[in-house]
Amino acid sequence: MRTPYLVDINYKELIKEIIEKSYNILLAQISKGRIIIDNEASFQLQFSYILKVIGELHQFSPDDLFSIRLETPFLSEVELAKSKSKRAKIDITVTMENRLQKENKVSCAIELKYFQWANHREPNNRYDAFNDLLNLEEYVYSNQYNFGVFIIGTNHLHYVNQNNYSENTWDFDMRDGKTYKAGSLLEYKTMNPYGPAIQLKNDYVFSWDNINQKYFLKLLIEQCPS
Repeated sequence: MRTPYLVDINYKELIKEIIEKSYNILLAQISKGRIIIDNEASFQLQFSYILKVIGELHQFSPDDLFSIRLETPFLSEVELAKSKSKRAKIDITVTMENRLQKENKVSCAIELKYFQWANHREPNNRYDAFNDLLNLEEYVYSNQYNFGVFIIGTNHLHYVNQNNYSENTWDFDMRDGKTYKAGSLLEYKTMNPYGPAIQLKNDYVFSWDNINQKYFLKLLIEQCPS
C-alpha cells in the first residue's frame, strides 16, 4: 500500500512536480479550447494562475508556504548579457518554504517566451531564446535560485522543424530533436551582429509538444555537478 506524502517532503522535488502538473494542465486547457494563448502576456497570465492554484494545493502541512511572484527583480554581481546591466526582472518566481524552518526554502526562476507568426522577428527571436537560457543559468549559478525553468510557446513551425537556417545564424538552433552541448560557442555571424556570442554551461535537448498547431518547449536549468 502506498503512503504518499507521509515522509519528509523534499521541497525542490515538490516544486518540480507543481510546475510539471501546471504545465500539463496548461497544455490540456489549450488543447480543449478552455484557454487561448496568443501572446506573451496571456501566456504569463494563464500559466501563473495555474501555478498559484496547483502550488497552494501542495501546501500539505500548516507550516508549508507556497508563494508566487511576477516580474521579480534580480541583482547580479556581474553584468547580465540580456539586460546589459547587473539588474533584471524574472517573469515568474515560485517558492516553497516551511514557516518555522526558513533555511529549507526552495525557489525557482521561470522565464517564458511566446513567438507569434505575425511578429516574425527572425533570427533575433532564436538569439533571444538562447539569451534567456543564459540569464536563467546566471540566476541558478548565482545560488539565488535552486533551479530554473524555460518555456517557449509558438504558433510558428519555423522554430520547430524548419528545413534549415541561414549559415550566419544557424548556431541558434532549437528545432525538435536538436541538442546543445555545454560550452559550445553560438555566434551571430552577420555584418552587424544582433548580439555578442553566447556560451552556456549546461547541455540541453530540445523536444517540442504539439498542441493544436501550437508548439511548446520546456527546459530545466540546474547547476551541473562540479
